[in-house]
Amino acid sequence: MSGAAHADDHAHGHGGHGQDAHGHGSFKDYVTGFVLSVILTAIPFWLVMDNVIEDKIVTGVVILALAVVQIVVHMIYFLHMNTKSEGGWTFLALIFTITLVVITLCGSIWVMHHLNTNMMPISAEEMRHAP
Repeated sequence: MSGAAHADDHAHGHGGHGQDAHGHGSFKDYVTGFVLSVILTAIPFWLVMDNVIEDKIVTGVVILALAVVQIVVHMIYFLHMNTKSEGGWTFLALIFTITLVVITLCGSIWVMHHLNTNMMPISAEEMRHAP
């Protein structure tokens, strides 16, 4: 078996998106990841700039969902994480990363909500009655 054929078998044996023997993605994968990233960045920009969805909470949830999808796109197309490479450890890293992202996003929304609620200015009348 020639070296090129062995490298080709080795690349297909790892089940990646066209990865070579060293785990690097193909040009097509990088272009696909880039195009998906641009689309997933442009959609939230468009949603906010054109006020497409009237409800700000729904807009925020849609933007957060697109952010999570974009993180997964980056992990698959640029970091080459899948269930077959590295004996499944990269997939566990993906699950761990998604868990951390959910915790971070939910915590950030919770903090911003409470800052908005607790930092509202009070009137002079309310200040006179404050303890």
